[in-house]
Amino acid sequence: MTLLAVGINYNTAPVAIRERLAFPTEMLDNTLKNLWNLREISEAAILSTCNRTEFYYQADSDNQSSLVNWIADTKQIKPADFTPYLYSYKDSQSIRHMFRVACGLDSMILGEPQILGQMKTAYHAASQAGTLGRNLSKLFQHTFSAAKKVRTDTAIGSSPVSVAFAAVQLAQQIFDKLSEQTALLIGAGETIELTARHLYQHGIGRIIIANRTYDKAHALAMQFNGYAINLAELPNHLAEADIVVSSTASQLPILGKGRVESAIKIRKHKPMFMVDLAVPRDIEAEVAQLRDVYLYTVDDLQNTVNQNMDSRRRAAEQAEEIIDTQVEHFMAWLRSQGAQETIRDFRTQAEQTRDEALQRALAQLNSGAAADEVLQRLAHTLTNKLIHTPCAQLREAGANERHDLIAASREIFKLR
Repeated sequence: MTLLAVGINYNTAPVAIRERLAFPTEMLDNTLKNLWNLREISEAAILSTCNRTEFYYQADSDNQSSLVNWIADTKQIKPADFTPYLYSYKDSQSIRHMFRVACGLDSMILGEPQILGQMKTAYHAASQAGTLGRNLSKLFQHTFSAAKKVRTDTAIGSSPVSVAFAAVQLAQQIFDKLSEQTALLIGAGETIELTARHLYQHGIGRIIIANRTYDKAHALAMQFNGYAINLAELPNHLAEADIVVSSTASQLPILGKGRVESAIKIRKHKPMFMVDLAVPRDIEAEVAQLRDVYLYTVDDLQNTVNQNMDSRRRAAEQAEEIIDTQVEHFMAWLRSQGAQETIRDFRTQAEQTRDEALQRALAQLNSGAAADEVLQRLAHTLTNKLIHTPCAQLREAGANERHDLIAASREIFKLR
């Protein structure tokens, strides 16, 4: 049997293709069962995110034609439309690929942690669908262990590598408890959404989102138990904000020195942390001259992000070494499974021999034979029966000059 990883990701396929090959979580159960019903496939799991769709499966060969045809039929797409974007890995390389994906080494943002949760979702979906067997189930568990070791033993995820995350981390350094602070976010684009998400995950006390289009602000605020306002209402709420993060497409500044100065007076000079992530800038540069205001621009944070990316790249090199070791550990386990059937058969044969000898001994005891004589005969008979076949095979190996078999026997039986 062969372990395979086949898929597309943000590096190999445009979003138009990734969209067509995506599998919603709520449909994974039936999808997995249909895939598993293919005659060639004995185990299967599907990882599907906005950046990748990957199939992890065990098959009787590395021929991918059945999978390709199944994808084409399931998604109503011609094979020629997606096969140029596919990549595939086999056995040890598929194991390495799964480890790298789970550790964030194959992600758009190096070391991002969300992919591990998505990998666990893929595992639970396949487990519930009943499409996992011994090997793939064990591989997932080993994948999670490898990812945990990389997170523990390297700094792959310790440094923020987005300006939104860097802004939140900086806020944590300025304020002891984010749970007691109010954040005012200006804009409703991707950067503000990411900032809101990070603040929410770090326990921010209150979020206000201001945007020219109220409906957009409201939709975003609803995700994080926030409060939405129009930009026109900004002067009425600015003094409430301990943290201000702005990222709009405005060509003119939204917050000037005078407006911020008024807010600081209302706040009785309680410090205000401001981050301007917009280009052109949303907050006038002169605001930085005000006491009790800590103003940072996108350039200030980008320098931090660049330094952190260098740190993650160095950590990634360490992670690759850990993965090399973990791949070898799993391959050793996989190779050992080839002996399991032989071990089971050997044990079954020995137990059958034991049972036959024991039944004869019990019959002799019931017929009145002396117990010590029966026990001696049982030990003698059992020993002879257990070693008869190995001894016969060794004699034949010697006659045929099979020195390799004789040497292997000495190792197996630990003979001095």
